[in-house]
Amino acid sequence: MAAMNDGHPAGRSAVELFTPSTYDTAVPYDLFARLRVESPVHWIPEPSIGPWREGPGFWAVFRHADVKHVLRTPADFSSHLGATQIRDPDTPADLRFVQAQMLNMDPPDHSRLRRIVAAAFTPRAVRALERTIAERAAALFEAGECDFVEVAADLPVWTLAHVMGVPAQDRRLLYDWASRVIGYQDDDYAGLSTADVESLTPIGRLALAARRELGPGVNPRSRAALADMFAYAHALARTPVDGESVMAVMRKGGLTEEEFENMFFLFAVAGNETLRNGIPGGLLSLLQHPAELARLRADPSLLGSAIEEMLRFWPPVMHFRRTATRDLTLAGRPIRAGDKVVVYHASANRDPSVFPAPDRFDLAREPNDHVSFGFGPHFCLGAHLARAQFRSVFRELLSWDVELAGSPRRLTSNFQNGLKHLPVRLRRRS
Repeated sequence: MAAMNDGHPAGRSAVELFTPSTYDTAVPYDLFARLRVESPVHWIPEPSIGPWREGPGFWAVFRHADVKHVLRTPADFSSHLGATQIRDPDTPADLRFVQAQMLNMDPPDHSRLRRIVAAAFTPRAVRALERTIAERAAALFEAGECDFVEVAADLPVWTLAHVMGVPAQDRRLLYDWASRVIGYQDDDYAGLSTADVESLTPIGRLALAARRELGPGVNPRSRAALADMFAYAHALARTPVDGESVMAVMRKGGLTEEEFENMFFLFAVAGNETLRNGIPGGLLSLLQHPAELARLRADPSLLGSAIEEMLRFWPPVMHFRRTATRDLTLAGRPIRAGDKVVVYHASANRDPSVFPAPDRFDLAREPNDHVSFGFGPHFCLGAHLARAQFRSVFRELLSWDVELAGSPRRLTSNFQNGLKHLPVRLRRRS
């Protein structure tokens, strides 16, 4: 597929959406706005970037209605054929491995795996956890200066460890694995290893011993790059745990080895990223819109709609990929079987045909049909749990005066909408 003319006024080109460094300063919402009007389904090339080889290119989808159509139509737009990342797996073996992940499956296989673990994430199950989550959130804050990204990262790691039966001593491993996967395009995160070896359990030390030194260009999300995480998953599965943790459920679920490893990956990473990105992004959005923060303080009953607006305004994940299963047409564009089709949640969430004044941060926005948790068969399984953690953090933050204590620093990523640093100053409100 030859690249179409993707030039735009002010010198902006659609290929910038593929370039990770574009997002160092901001999400290019102005470019999304132009493309939604001029070319709502647009062909974007994949040039080589650093050690990454050139890719075949992809169709980018920008309008809300088209994004939802792609996400709810797995018969035409498969999660399985090429998996859900823009970058193709490095080898056929790598592709076969990631195809065993629930995120990279289509119904009915996707439905089978989802049913195995769904009970841990029902509204009833989350309500049972909420008091514990709220107590943990309340313990996170203390007066003075801190990096709110680090503070916010604690709650999802603690919650996941609780749900999965991961010992407290090993929680930092979850943080490191999520950082390496979430920030695989960022030099500061791609090789992160902060866990203190001496404080780990024996299975934690076993996991670190399994970590491999990889050459340049190896996909940091590949099975080889995450050998330590999978070694830990298998060791934890052999360790007796109390109650019905997710690990216990998975052990009983009849998963293949590849399905088990990928399910552990999904919990350890995907269960982390929404909160790791969304909570700091939500706070920064509030700090940049002080009138809305004052509005929320004056009327805490807005918290529910405020969280939905934070998720719309700062979507934790900017896109996901599908692969066309047949020749078809989308928004007038002829798409061939095997073409990559990438839906941009960040663009759909600012579509003015759905969201009046989409660039306005409005904590009382109703309705708010954002797609930050996806749509269709792959709607985020952990959405209830993520919202519970958002509520706990921001309900507690209403008891504090918060101000920026330095410049925020964004994550280098064309996939994750994250912050690496958010220095703030906290003071308990009298």
